[in-house]
Amino acid sequence: MPVRMIDVTEKPYSYREATATGFIRLRRETIELIKNKLVEKGDVLAVSTVAAINGVKNTPFLLPLTHNIPITSVKVDYEFLDDGVRVYVNVKTTAQTGVEMEALVGAVMALLNIWDMVKKYEKNEAGQYPYTVINDVRVIEKVKGVSQ
Repeated sequence: MPVRMIDVTEKPYSYREATATGFIRLRRETIELIKNKLVEKGDVLAVSTVAAINGVKNTPFLLPLTHNIPITSVKVDYEFLDDGVRVYVNVKTTAQTGVEMEALVGAVMALLNIWDMVKKYEKNEAGQYPYTVINDVRVIEKVKGVSQ
């Protein structure tokens, strides 16, 4: 079967929304640095929010079979836990196809950016990351047709 983008020409435009989440496990000391805005590279959550938004907007360039759809809203939230940071990315559109992949890409980009900004604090003596892990990336909510 040939590779192809799904034809959505005949599908009606409708309100669509998706929320994705993911988690990065970090050392407690690193979490405190993020909370207190003491990370050498800058404000981790501010930069990670921009990374998430850029990821959402660039999803069709990263995942070649997704559609280039108008993004009407991106909201990024963070939750500090004892062992890391949970990211939530909510994406909205009025389009012919959903925004699950955009929300997932946004969450992953925020998580990767967090790792990049704090890697100095997460490395051990050998330069390895024995504690740092990104996991639990998933869509936690999908809405179609009714604006919230």
